[in-house]
Amino acid sequence: MADKIKFIIPGKPEYLTMVRLAIGSVAGVADFNLDEIEDVKTAVGEACKNISCHGSDGFAEEYTLECIAENGCLEIYVTDTSAGHKIKKLSKICADCPNEGDLGIFVIKSLMNEVELLDNPEGKKTIRMVKRK
Repeated sequence: MADKIKFIIPGKPEYLTMVRLAIGSVAGVADFNLDEIEDVKTAVGEACKNISCHGSDGFAEEYTLECIAENGCLEIYVTDTSAGHKIKKLSKICADCPNEGDLGIFVIKSLMNEVELLDNPEGKKTIRMVKRK
């Protein structure tokens, strides 16, 4: 039976460290080695930044991180669940970020076995990632 874990995260950037620690713990319990755990933490951090920030005037009010761990496989969904991007940024819009967070997506794809960019019917974004042992 798969282990399922879901976090609802405020869109504030200061929670990103907590998310990375939590997903590292999940990957450790799923018996990934240290290098694989670091890959997962980095990919999830980039996905959270992409979902909550890129191309918007402010940070998303909240987003979710769902993990499904089963038989040496970790499937992760990062989804924008907010009503908008209203939390003010300290600096201007991600003017220095590549279009749509392309660099972050490239990093995610280089670290994970599968990556999908999904849109739900409400126009919200989800990044689905899979890491296999």
